[in-house]
Amino acid sequence: MEKIFIDQLQPNQTISTSFLVKSKEIRSKKTGGQFVMVVLSDRTGEIMGQWWDNFEDVIDTFDRDDVVFVRGLVSTYRNHLQITIHRMRPCQPQEFDLTHYFPTTKYNVDEMFAELMGFVAGFRNQHLRRLLEAIFSDEETARKFRRAPAAKTMHHPYLGGLLEHSLSLVRLCRFVASHYAGIDADLLVTGAILHDFGKIDELSYDRAFSYTNDGQMIGHLVMETIMVAEKIREIPDFPDDLRRHLLHLLLAHHGKLEYGSPKLPSTPEALLLAMLDDLDSKVEAMQRLIAEPHAAGDWTRMTPMFERPIYRRRTIEPALAPTPPLPENPPAPLADGDGTRSRAASRPGTFNTPFAGLGEIAK
Repeated sequence: MEKIFIDQLQPNQTISTSFLVKSKEIRSKKTGGQFVMVVLSDRTGEIMGQWWDNFEDVIDTFDRDDVVFVRGLVSTYRNHLQITIHRMRPCQPQEFDLTHYFPTTKYNVDEMFAELMGFVAGFRNQHLRRLLEAIFSDEETARKFRRAPAAKTMHHPYLGGLLEHSLSLVRLCRFVASHYAGIDADLLVTGAILHDFGKIDELSYDRAFSYTNDGQMIGHLVMETIMVAEKIREIPDFPDDLRRHLLHLLLAHHGKLEYGSPKLPSTPEALLLAMLDDLDSKVEAMQRLIAEPHAAGDWTRMTPMFERPIYRRRTIEPALAPTPPLPENPPAPLADGDGTRSRAASRPGTFNTPFAGLGEIAK
């Protein structure tokens, strides 16, 4: 069965292809009776589907996170495409390729991870360097960190999103730390690398993006604090005050009690981390919203993150934005004044619409 992707759909197109079911709901018609509303997805986006008739014998044969075959008609409603479903059935495993249904970072994962570890290798604080090298020397931990999304839906919600977000935040922290006197850059960068580290086990991302039992009951702030504290105990002569500062960064990085932080930022490094994390998350989410496939008009849809539509018209085309030069050598320590940026972009200067092939990250 040939896969037709959501970003290829056109109004008035009759389709026969497969999708991943994100949600399924039976609703009442205004004229009486019932219909099915589903959210269908693949690695290029999501689309709403409505199944008006003759669904009763099939509706219980599939559920959320199943791959289904859909036959229907594409139409436009309120500037967004939707599918009127004529037929739907669950797919057999041999009928689909699972990599078709998961969005992924557009950047090269190997290069991003190498850049991150290059920053660590340049640390002047040997305690923090040994801590991070010990954490990521575990192959399974490194594999999950390279593969995990940064969130289910809010920001960087795609495979490799956690690594991409963490590296972006590291670059921001290095830049801002050089602007203010008295900032412990190695400590701040360590907080940036580990601030969402618990998401490798908070989220499940093998078949669909969801929360694990630990994620639901404990959450990534507490999970990563426990994980890092346990690893610190394995580092000989790790200073107790440095431990306290680092764990505070993790516990306070959401910035506000109402955002889930058990502690408010009480150091300059914790304040910078919380504010730059919020900035990176929201800029990525806003750019991805602007770049949604099939969106029409000057304004985006409403989202819970922003609680308002976003103006889509730009003063400069993303592809025309200036791009930084590629460094020839591994990143130097921050104190040496290295101002280079990413070596990881496969398509520099564009919004990260994570709709490329999975490549190595799917392994």
